[in-house]
Amino acid sequence: MMNLSRWKVIAVVLSAIFGVLFTLPNVLPADVRDSLPGFMPKQTLNLGLDLQGGSHLLLEVDTAALKRERLTNLVEDTRTTLRDAQIPFAELREVNGEVSVLINDPAQANTAVNKLRATVAGVVAGQPGGREVSISNDGGGRIRLSLSQEAMTAEAGRAVDQSIEILRRRIDELGTKEPTIVRQGVDRIVVQAPGESDPQRLRDVIGKTAKLTFQMVDDSVSLEEAAAGRVPPGSELLPSEDGYTSVVLVKKRALVTGEMLTDAQQSFDQQSGQPVVSFRFNSAGARRFGEATASSIGKRFAIVLDGKVISAPVIQSAITGGSGQISGSFTPQSANDLAILLRAGALPAPLKVEQQSTVGAELGADAVKAGVVSLAIGGVAIIVFIILAYGLFGLFAAIALVVNVLLILGIMSFTQATLTFPGIAGLILTLAVAVDANVLIYERIRDEAHAGRSPISALEHGYSRALVSILDANITSAISALIMFQFGSGPIRGFAWTLLIGVVTSVFTAVVITQVLIGLWFRIKRPKALPIV
Repeated sequence: MMNLSRWKVIAVVLSAIFGVLFTLPNVLPADVRDSLPGFMPKQTLNLGLDLQGGSHLLLEVDTAALKRERLTNLVEDTRTTLRDAQIPFAELREVNGEVSVLINDPAQANTAVNKLRATVAGVVAGQPGGREVSISNDGGGRIRLSLSQEAMTAEAGRAVDQSIEILRRRIDELGTKEPTIVRQGVDRIVVQAPGESDPQRLRDVIGKTAKLTFQMVDDSVSLEEAAAGRVPPGSELLPSEDGYTSVVLVKKRALVTGEMLTDAQQSFDQQSGQPVVSFRFNSAGARRFGEATASSIGKRFAIVLDGKVISAPVIQSAITGGSGQISGSFTPQSANDLAILLRAGALPAPLKVEQQSTVGAELGADAVKAGVVSLAIGGVAIIVFIILAYGLFGLFAAIALVVNVLLILGIMSFTQATLTFPGIAGLILTLAVAVDANVLIYERIRDEAHAGRSPISALEHGYSRALVSILDANITSAISALIMFQFGSGPIRGFAWTLLIGVVTSVFTAVVITQVLIGLWFRIKRPKALPIV
């Protein structure tokens, strides 16, 4: 095993070069780093929330609002189904968390139930035979529709999964690197955004539902009549932010929704110069919007965001290009934030901020300083111990240890991994594990030399027989790190990732690098006895 094969020497040289090149940008000032030649790596470690500072939010999906929206849609679906089936009805409304409707002719009640079951009572995903909506008939023509608990549980789960993906897209648009967005429990989401200097803006951007709809304005009754409670069926009174009226009466059924948008950008109106949001529909949205505006020339349509009317312009002509703009009392930043929300998509349900905390940059800097100091103290202590215990061979192990640190930092910079304070603890633990491997090798070499073997034979047997124990110990550590990385979150994943990289680099440096160094020394000195005997 002490043969200095070419691949071992090349591997040692390349690993040292890799470690130096990819670790170097982390210690250079930003201006120096930017001036490096093009072939030089410039990426640095991403510091976690505890080291860089940033914002921590605990969000809860508003399942009550989710249920209210489902019931509102169920009312409209029931209305459409009964009208299409030409079944006269009355008193269609939501009562105590369920939808109630009275069929005028009780003899048609069973027909109505069958029609509703075929259209609105969908199947719960993953539960054969389970219905999202239960429908009952009291025999007197009164039909009640209620959402099943299984359906709401599945809906809440889908809402959390969809919200996590939308939040990730929104935060990425803000330029925050390596955000942590994970589920906590059934309906909660933890968001950590390292380096976010404006936590209130983060809260505003990720907390808005951003549900955009285009709905026709209902001019069949005056606003005074609507405000007095005479709202026509199928319409609703919404607050307005267009600066002209405080409320607007709109049709509940949306012409087009924000889900049909393909792009949204902040721009400026060519006539007024005011900030606006330009948008573009996909083909289906453009066709539907064109048809709706072509049949409603002279009427008004409302642009509704999160239940509030932004503007309600009059349709002058058919809008067939599939694009348009949203105007309002925007600043350039608020228009850009709205464009970010529209591009990322609407949340399926509102998110309530249950907890918010901010780690200041000063605290993060203190944590970095403490981590560097602890790493330096731990590294120096380990190096002093190994040199005192094994002399020259201990120096070789110390060199391998330095290369090990460079490799870990280089790999983490190359993969753009996030370093957290627990990750620094994992790095220190890795150094101790690497020294353990050298201790096993050197003690085995010492035993072989005491047994009367020649120096070259003692070295070969020491490395070959200690390797099995080293691999066993590190494989179990790697398995533990993989389990923590797979099932952990936040700091646990940071610790596990650092530990996993360290396990691989430790085996390489403790075995291969020290072997090459000792082999070179042996070729030059040709000693009669080993210095650790």
